[in-house]
Amino acid sequence: MAFRYGEYHDGPDPLAPPYDVRAALDEMGDAILSGSTPVHALRDLLKRGLPGAQDRRGLDDMLREVRRRRRDLRERGRLDGTLEKARALLDKAIGQERAELFPDPSDDARLREAGLDGLPEDTASAIQELSTYDWRSSAARQTFEELRDLLRREVLDSQFRGLRDALANPDPEAMERIRQMMSDLNDMLDKDARSEHTQADFDAFMGKYGDLFPEKPRNLDELVDILARRAAATQRMLASMTPRQREELNNLINQTLDQAGLADQMRRLGESLYARRPDLAWNAPERLTGEEPLAMGDAVTALEELADLTQLETALRQDYPGARLDDIDEAAVRRALGRSAVDDLEALKRIERELEEQGYLLRRRGKLELTPKAVRRLGETALRRVFNSLDAGRRGDHDQHDAGSAGELTGSSRPWRFGDEQPIDVVRTLVNGVRSGGVAPARTGGQVAVRLSVDDFEVAETERRTAAAVCLLVDLSYSMALRGTWAAAKQTALALQALVASKFPQDAVQIIGFSNYARVLQPDELAGLDWDMVQGTNLHHALLIAGRHLDRHPDFEPVVLVVTDGEPTAHLMRNGRSAFEWPPSHETLELTLAEVDKMTRRRATINIFMLAADDRLKEFVDEVARRNGGRVFSPSAERLGEYVVSDFLRLRRSR
Repeated sequence: MAFRYGEYHDGPDPLAPPYDVRAALDEMGDAILSGSTPVHALRDLLKRGLPGAQDRRGLDDMLREVRRRRRDLRERGRLDGTLEKARALLDKAIGQERAELFPDPSDDARLREAGLDGLPEDTASAIQELSTYDWRSSAARQTFEELRDLLRREVLDSQFRGLRDALANPDPEAMERIRQMMSDLNDMLDKDARSEHTQADFDAFMGKYGDLFPEKPRNLDELVDILARRAAATQRMLASMTPRQREELNNLINQTLDQAGLADQMRRLGESLYARRPDLAWNAPERLTGEEPLAMGDAVTALEELADLTQLETALRQDYPGARLDDIDEAAVRRALGRSAVDDLEALKRIERELEEQGYLLRRRGKLELTPKAVRRLGETALRRVFNSLDAGRRGDHDQHDAGSAGELTGSSRPWRFGDEQPIDVVRTLVNGVRSGGVAPARTGGQVAVRLSVDDFEVAETERRTAAAVCLLVDLSYSMALRGTWAAAKQTALALQALVASKFPQDAVQIIGFSNYARVLQPDELAGLDWDMVQGTNLHHALLIAGRHLDRHPDFEPVVLVVTDGEPTAHLMRNGRSAFEWPPSHETLELTLAEVDKMTRRRATINIFMLAADDRLKEFVDEVARRNGGRVFSPSAERLGEYVVSDFLRLRRSR
């Protein structure tokens, strides 16, 4: 037995490792952290293609290929090729007949010539009159039969792809078989309309006539789709011609079907197909700009492919509400771009599906949202970016594995709980593993393996470290988007949330967004958060909410950080409504500064990061710093995260 090894070509490599969807999430995270929404970030990812998979095409690559093919099809040729060839054969037959009649001096010859002179200009009408003409010239008779064979092949090929080859050498038996096929097909469609059709009926039909359908449909629905798309393309071809061309070709089609005894069956078939697929563009004109005349079957094929490509282009753009990759027809992709494109599309679908199945994305009421799991990963990414931007020589949070971060050891231990940052008590953990029966048989050399479960772990207790109540107040007003600072503010909020959750789990962090009103932002909504297209910077309301958070944690060290690009222009009235006025009213400033004074009495230092250099904003923050003793920073948007995180770490170290 011989074996041959080579490159695998029948689809994606079955031995290739699965794609890591976390890389896709990180790629989306870059867009989300730059201010995009999860929906747009996923759409952009699918358009660009999978990161780290250069051999896979994205939707944009497929879209470019589809548009190139559409352009090539439009420049392929003209639609009137069959008319032109029919006229040429008709003129040739008449010329051959005239050449035969010219030497004959008889009256019959002159009468025949007069009849030929009086033929209608319309090709179909002329062919109709000559169908009963007794040709003198055998060459003319042969040319005329060639014309009729051409029309029969082209007309049937325009309805059934592949019949042109089947009728290359027509005989009465072949035509009778086609008549019987159309009769059986119409009967099967009628039976299906009465809900009496079975797959066995279709299999029997294909067993008898399968060679006439090169597409090899697997069931009646697929056959109907094939025939309907081709019939619709024929109607679009007629609609794309000039009125005179349309009338002439229509007459030729009807005349040819009558002569073949197929007119009634074709009419029945057309009505059934239209009733089943009215969604197809049956009469939409299409423009072909090429110079080469196309045969009728070739023109219909070109228009059929153009319709497929037009629908495929719409689906690949994914720019309509609720768009999903499942909307893209894989059969249309295979017809237009080949098998490899289907594999690329399936890879993109798998990423979209895996992001949902692995708990990173959630569709809720038709809206795509990031899950808390995804937000945590994006927060870690944002935090990593911040630390990467910090000066490597600066004192601070470098990894140091030999230093405890939770205070002095007390000598006792307790069971490990999720979120603990105390060091593991290795001895007691191993003893617990042995006691619970986790000892494996001795290995070679006398070594013994101990299997540990989560319940076996113990941590060494340490002195309690001071916890902090952290409030980050982020401006969500429209001006943040106009100045291009909103993406940096969102990234900073995610980074601070991730920092506190990972390194200071005992801290209580609250992120508050404010525009005309203020509201507490939950961690899982931070990534998908967008700025508010409203008027008002209600810092008064934000400080009220922050004060309540600090009051709920009286034993915690208070940390208040404010990110804004404008002075307060709104405040909360007694009835709970927001009052907006610009320039800021005296009442707005008074109420806001009163909350600043309350923060000062709570021993909470307010550090402000201002993202604009307006004179009124400078005047306001200087007054806040004077009353509260906090600091004022004026970072660029690119360095906002670095400033906020560094200041938070400085405050934590100082306490």
